[in-house]
Amino acid sequence: MNRIGIETTQYHVLAVDDSIIDRKLIERLLKTSSYQVTVMESGVKALEYLGLLDDHDENINANSNFKYSTTGNHNEIEVNLIITDYSMPGITGYDLLRKIKESRVLKDIPVVMMSSENVPSRINSCLEQGAEEFFLKPVQQSDVNKLKPHLMRGKLGKENVINKR
Repeated sequence: MNRIGIETTQYHVLAVDDSIIDRKLIERLLKTSSYQVTVMESGVKALEYLGLLDDHDENINANSNFKYSTTGNHNEIEVNLIITDYSMPGITGYDLLRKIKESRVLKDIPVVMMSSENVPSRINSCLEQGAEEFFLKPVQQSDVNKLKPHLMRGKLGKENVINKR
């Protein structure tokens, strides 16, 4: 709550892209819209951050110092939306999407995919796997403006899960 008693919500977005240029662009656009942003340069790092890395995934990145499982405690991480590039080395954005949607704890977090390639079959596959949106790069402010309804729905979904406990 702020000083006059009105609740203000700052949404936390996890942005994943292997391109530093695209990461900086999406981070700037999200921060301009007053979102808290955490950026990751790979699907492996995002899985580590979310606590979804398993032994198979860890083998993809031998430099990893972290080891989590889907049974770990995710409550300290409050992520309201994930936006990820489709094409990344190692764990792709599509793999990341699937792992999030398979997670009992994180499946309600909205996921938005982005790609510089306009491939209809790829877009359809992502939407069928549970992605909320598919943006073509470069991401624009008008794209970021489409995130708010997904963020609000994700927040409400999480509160409903907490209230049912």
